[in-house]
Amino acid sequence: MSVVPLLAVTASRWATAAASLSLVGLALALARWLRLRVERDLIVASVRAAVQLLLVGGLFVAIFESSRAMAWAWTWVVGMVVVATVVVRRRAPSGIPNLTAAVTLAVLISGGISIAVTFGLGVLDLAPVSLVVIAGITIGNAVPSAALAANLSVDACRDRIAETEAALSLGFDRRESARLLASRTARSALIPQVDRTKVVGLIALPGAMTGLLLAGVDPVDAVVIQLLVMYLILGAAAVCVVTVVGTITHSAITPTLQTAAWTRDRETRP
Repeated sequence: MSVVPLLAVTASRWATAAASLSLVGLALALARWLRLRVERDLIVASVRAAVQLLLVGGLFVAIFESSRAMAWAWTWVVGMVVVATVVVRRRAPSGIPNLTAAVTLAVLISGGISIAVTFGLGVLDLAPVSLVVIAGITIGNAVPSAALAANLSVDACRDRIAETEAALSLGFDRRESARLLASRTARSALIPQVDRTKVVGLIALPGAMTGLLLAGVDPVDAVVIQLLVMYLILGAAAVCVVTVVGTITHSAITPTLQTAAWTRDRETRP
């Protein structure tokens, strides 16, 4: 391809990307008009997404053309686990013991099972690109649910402190008192992912399936692969949510059956 057509294609792609920001611009205008104060978050998210995706594109080119592509791919997966842990951990106060280890373990187990099922059963051939994509899909979709679970758990432990103390005074042990906080919180944190799974194929057509269909793959094979992906995502989200909620609500009650100090500290928000 000559230089001029190549530049024309590149310019067209950038114009398409810019046009896709029109909906974000509309949201910014509405938020500004209603004084919702979310404009900064929208702008930062949009800019970060562009920068990060450009960097990822460059990394894909550099890494997967290397003779050590598989080693770099595994390194990338480890990096995903670290970043996921940091993102979720930042949603909770520092006084919660073992949360970092629990989140790391949950993400590792979720990602590990997803990789083992996908490549161990021969659904896809193990290759650097496939490894990074499957790990990214699983971990990337589990993190929002886990972060929401951390937020909701901290709020529940702080907002329902009187209820917790009442339960303790009635003779509830640590596990029973924590369960009162955990049940509703876990269900709430899983609502987005559960609803997303329920409406797949009715409202939303998943990206993996549509991509395979456009590539000419048999529709039944495309559906089977999409089911695999959806189930792995739902399972990963559920494992991370249960782990985060269980760890935070359990730590809200001390071994001496008192509410932890961080549940009464409302001056700072995680």
